[in-house]
Amino acid sequence: MYSHVSRRTFLLGTGAAATLLLAGCSSPRDPISTAGTLDFANPLSVPPLAPSTVASDGTKVFKLTAEAGSSRFLPGGPTPTWGYNGAFLGPTLRARRGETVRVAIQNALEEPTTVHWHGMHLPAIYDGGPHQVIAPGDEFAPEWTLDQPAATLWYHPHVHKQTEEQMTRGLAGMFIVDDDGQDLGLPIEYGVDDIPLILQDRAFEDDLAFKMTSDAQTGLLGDTMLINGTVNPHLAVTTETVRFRLLNAATARVFNFGFSDNREFTVIGSDGGLLPAPVGVERLLLSPGERAEIVVRFRPGEQPVLKSFPQELGMSEAFNNEAGGNDILDLLQFRAAAKLSAAPGLPPVLATLEPPALKTSVATRSFILKGMYINGKLMDMSRIDAAVGAGTTEIWNVSNTDSQPHNFHVHGVQFRILEINGAEPGPEFSGWKDTVFLPVRASARIALTFGRYADPATAYMYHCHFIRHADHGMMGQFTVIET
Repeated sequence: MYSHVSRRTFLLGTGAAATLLLAGCSSPRDPISTAGTLDFANPLSVPPLAPSTVASDGTKVFKLTAEAGSSRFLPGGPTPTWGYNGAFLGPTLRARRGETVRVAIQNALEEPTTVHWHGMHLPAIYDGGPHQVIAPGDEFAPEWTLDQPAATLWYHPHVHKQTEEQMTRGLAGMFIVDDDGQDLGLPIEYGVDDIPLILQDRAFEDDLAFKMTSDAQTGLLGDTMLINGTVNPHLAVTTETVRFRLLNAATARVFNFGFSDNREFTVIGSDGGLLPAPVGVERLLLSPGERAEIVVRFRPGEQPVLKSFPQELGMSEAFNNEAGGNDILDLLQFRAAAKLSAAPGLPPVLATLEPPALKTSVATRSFILKGMYINGKLMDMSRIDAAVGAGTTEIWNVSNTDSQPHNFHVHGVQFRILEINGAEPGPEFSGWKDTVFLPVRASARIALTFGRYADPATAYMYHCHFIRHADHGMMGQFTVIET
């Protein structure tokens, strides 16, 4: 969906070829379909807004505890899970641009963890990457001033070589940034017409524990979908329009969103904030880590279903199946009331985005993704791969030369996609991004303007956000230095 070529016809599933050869699978994975099989019996859970206090200096203070618990997803019994301030997932943190926030994080688990603020612009020492480990029983309290547009961000662990396992157990949550420029008549009442949708997939063992291993090289693919931790969910709709904040929090699955009646819906925001203008689409493809804000208009009494559709991969059936590319998934049923509260139309202009400062860019860098390597190197915690200047703009050319899909996430900065495979991205991906999807043999040209937080001793990360790939070393490090 970045362009019709890269998003709809490029090959997603060829990593399965390597999977079958390297793992020695005796039988390929069959596609799954849940279309028409769910009764949507369970009301959708909406993560609570995290409470906060205000310190004497005006700092907004949140508290998070990473802890173990159990959750009931299937009728047979509970599943051991992890969460923040509860058994699974975490509360939604919400604050305004210009506020200083502090998050006191307590690790009540029996192993080290971190909390990474995905999409956030903040000092590297508080980024929550693999260098900021919180030992069992310890506390970490990052503090920073919010200085970026209103956006749907999120948080999750980022422990080197253990992230897939910790995320699969349930550690993830949303962070919503508000600002004064977003008062555009958009749906804004959290839990009523402004709904977070944290999308994940899981597979279960016979004892109902989450499966933690798989042969697939791309990572864990499950046959049970969770939306905000709810299996088989429905949502009662009471307003004509609803804003949904979509977060692909899966570790390996790519979702191709659409509706059972193929209705058009409107994309209003991407990873890092509002788009310049609303964009109508029938399908929206998000790889792991990507977010989008959409607005859906409902009619009284209707019950449409949010689905994930197959991607047009152009591969052999077996390889597409192995990557989940032929799966058909019913995700969430909407149950519109007989009478809906009226809602205004969307404004024609959402945000004014300054064009990237291409004429003053100071460097162009190339990144080749192949196997578990970036530019032929595996992650080394002691190696800095690049140093960039605070406040400078650079052009990064990122190419997937592999036979399997990847994506590319950069910490501490939002970027603009200039080209996908030599063409402009689709308008739904024309805003601020921190993660770009790169199907097989795809390339992206992105423009990054780095922030003011210079620290030559502490690195930010860039990496593939197929989490197993990152765990296996598909990461690099950069520092921001004074120019």
